Amino acid sequence: MTRLILASTSRARKQILENAGLRFDAMAPMVDEETYRHSLGANGVKPRDIADALAEAKAVRLSVRFPDALVIGADQMLALDDGTMLDKPESVEIARAQLSQMAGQSHRLFSAVVLAQGGNPVWRHVGTVRMHVRPLSPAFIDDYVTRNWDSIRHCVGCYQIEAEGAQLFNRIDGDHFDIMGLPLLPLLAYLRERKEMPS
Repeated sequence: MTRLILASTSRARKQILENAGLRFDAMAPMVDEETYRHSLGANGVKPRDIADALAEAKAVRLSVRFPDALVIGADQMLALDDGTMLDKPESVEIARAQLSQMAGQSHRLFSAVVLAQGGNPVWRHVGTVRMHVRPLSPAFIDDYVTRNWDSIRHCVGCYQIEAEGAQLFNRIDGDHFDIMGLPLLPLLAYLRERKEMPS
């Protein structure tokens, strides 16, 4: 099997791949995500395409260093129905404001994965999940953020669906792995198609 590298140090993404039985190395891609994301957004790029571009940037960056490996890049973007894009909260106050903004509304979460080899993307997929946030009281939001800040500060949308973040929703339309940050099933299907995994 071709060496697999995950261009991420995300605990959730590593866990997804480990649980699926894949052998891989995980490395930080050293991409300035915030600058990249703001630049694309300022130029009118849609949230879905921003997630895809960031996933590609991460995968390509490491695949230049390790040209024989298959490098997995992934990223997510969250868009409210009015087009507002939300990013990882930079403070407790921003997290509270984002949750208040999402409360009682639905939003779309775009989860992109790109495989690169030899400095070029060779495969990509973007999954879309519709997330329906239940009405949230200010007291609930305050308590939730205070209790979970260390774990949600690195999460788009301030939630970890595999943990207490599940309490935020009354319905979810889409794939669980997309929510966790890595569209696993399409990725596995492509690896089997390439004969990198047994079918």
